[in-house]
Amino acid sequence: MTDSLSFDIDAVNTMLREQFPGTGNRCIDIGPGFGIAAYDVLPTDIRPGGFVSGPCQFSLVDCALWFLAFAALDRIEPMALTSELSIRFLRPAQGERIFCKATLEAVNRRSVVGTAHVWCEGRPDKITAAAQGTYAIPLPR
Repeated sequence: MTDSLSFDIDAVNTMLREQFPGTGNRCIDIGPGFGIAAYDVLPTDIRPGGFVSGPCQFSLVDCALWFLAFAALDRIEPMALTSELSIRFLRPAQGERIFCKATLEAVNRRSVVGTAHVWCEGRPDKITAAAQGTYAIPLPR
């Protein structure tokens, strides 16, 4: 693994806007062995009590793991697909913006495995969800 990637955050976010215009997730940092995603919470994402919904956090985790797959492969690979994802909600998430950092556990020729943590803006020490997931790498064309 090198100290840098052959692409940057802008390239990832451009691909998201062009190929997945409906997503509110965005890449805010990416590097060898990690990817960080952010999401601005919408009123429709809020559950009673003012808590950010579980599906909203799950989606952000999935996206951060996808960015991690790009980092592990050193290329933006839109066809890398989730093959497994498990999440544990640890405490209520409250706030206008949530973040998720995915870090690399293992990579081989067919999959990328990562661990992810979600937190709310201003509270990086208060993890709201922990997850582990696997992304399947597409076969070469």
